[in-house]
Amino acid sequence: MHARWSKRWSAGAFAALVALAVLGAQQPERKRERTSPPGYDDTPMLPGQPWRVHDIKRPQPPLVRPGERLGDPPSDAIVLFDGKDLSHWHHRGRGPERGKILPPRWKVQDGYMEVVGGAGDLVSNEKFGDAQFHIEWAAPPVIEGSGQWRGNSGVLLMERYEIQVLDNWENPTYADGMAGAIYGQFPPLVNPARRPGEWQVFDIVFEAPRFEGERLVKPAYVTVFLNGVLLHHRQAIIGRMAHRRVGTYAPHEPEAPLALQDHDTAVRYRNIWVRRLKGYDER
Repeated sequence: MHARWSKRWSAGAFAALVALAVLGAQQPERKRERTSPPGYDDTPMLPGQPWRVHDIKRPQPPLVRPGERLGDPPSDAIVLFDGKDLSHWHHRGRGPERGKILPPRWKVQDGYMEVVGGAGDLVSNEKFGDAQFHIEWAAPPVIEGSGQWRGNSGVLLMERYEIQVLDNWENPTYADGMAGAIYGQFPPLVNPARRPGEWQVFDIVFEAPRFEGERLVKPAYVTVFLNGVLLHHRQAIIGRMAHRRVGTYAPHEPEAPLALQDHDTAVRYRNIWVRRLKGYDER
């Protein structure tokens, strides 16, 4: 033992210090009670809202159970295609059959559906206004054609406002016609497209336009992700999809079907679901 240490501490004092440390370690830790009030009724009013800050009377949002895996439909989703059949879809007649509702004729196999060229656009039986859309798609694995003939299809929101589907892997074309473009209006901010044959994922948040009689009072807005990458952030849509001209608005119903475009190329789709969107405090 060091002589200097022995002068300052006796063996008994050192033992007592150790005993106190052990006893302190054995004492149960006192936990602080952490509680807070469920809300308040004396806080300032929020600007433009009928609620106070932390308002105790403000309704709770509805419970929604998320899908088990990323991309699975949540509990409040309407599943339009689960890989089994086309019972949620129809074709709208053309030519002499114009206006008729026809049975769907796209091919279903191995958990996906595939465009049958000439069958016509596939149209959902359900109608939607403001909504969140999840749509998975793949361009044909065998490359045929170029430009707008490489895996061309489209997601037609309300059958009018198109988010382009296209094989953009090393396939130059006009920017506002690329995969994820608001067709003929805005190109995607970036190009995160995968190789032909690989599955790609659209997640779309759409705000339907508002009309008062013949007058447009609010345009449609859209937010689009492709493969988890942001392409459009609440971008105002100029008008209906159009080729080689500027799209315009025409009054229509507040809800309309989702359509998938037949552009005569064998694009595949799977795992399609939709959630109707409501405002804050709405149920």
